[in-house]
Amino acid sequence: MTLRVALFLMVVGLLAGCVTTGDTNPMKTPEGREKAVNAYVQLGVGYLQQGDTERAKAPLQKALDIDPSNADANAALAMAFQIEMEPELAEKYYRRALSESDDSTRILNNYGSFLYDQKRYEDAYEYFQKAAADTMYPERSRVFENLGLTALKLNQRDKAKLHFQKALRLDPTQPSSLLELGILTYEDKEYVPARDYYTRYQKVGQQNARSILLGIRLAVIFEERDVAASDALQLKRLYPASPEYQQYLLEKK
Repeated sequence: MTLRVALFLMVVGLLAGCVTTGDTNPMKTPEGREKAVNAYVQLGVGYLQQGDTERAKAPLQKALDIDPSNADANAALAMAFQIEMEPELAEKYYRRALSESDDSTRILNNYGSFLYDQKRYEDAYEYFQKAAADTMYPERSRVFENLGLTALKLNQRDKAKLHFQKALRLDPTQPSSLLELGILTYEDKEYVPARDYYTRYQKVGQQNARSILLGIRLAVIFEERDVAASDALQLKRLYPASPEYQQYLLEKK
């Protein structure tokens, strides 16, 4: 049974037909309504995880019809609208979620990511900082990675390095932190640490134009001509129109 079917049957079991326990309708009890809301939220989140935002919205709205203050339903609906590129609606539901969640760290981080996507970097940084303050949050390394990426957008390189280093203290396999630190330390002419970060990135991250360019630069520094030539061919073949390939051509002259 798929997740979608399992969750759908959970909702049906709660709501379809005459859902009664003795003479009591569960939808008229706080416990019954809470179970129904949770089932609708799980169904909506299940659709979101499958990338089906259109189907996700209906159960999430039903959850809010029962309990308009449910933070999880508001946050999930915000994510659905964010994916659908409806920023005003996404903002509306994120703010509702935050007002009802006692500053849930997960929602703070997701709202920060939304603000980052909207290029509202100062606001994003503020909300990532609030999320990072929760020392027990299980994905705190990602929050620090988000802080680092946002600091870069704000041209705060030193802060960015510190945030990426903190992310790696919490989780040594965070790929974006490894790549960004590799690039930053290369730019600071710290070539040995840069190579270490890049080598670690290769084990956990997917190669892209930025990482391949870093690999070429490091191969040149360490006089690994065959590696530099191979990476250059890969960059040309996979990303011929990228700014990184144009930068490589400039540096090659």
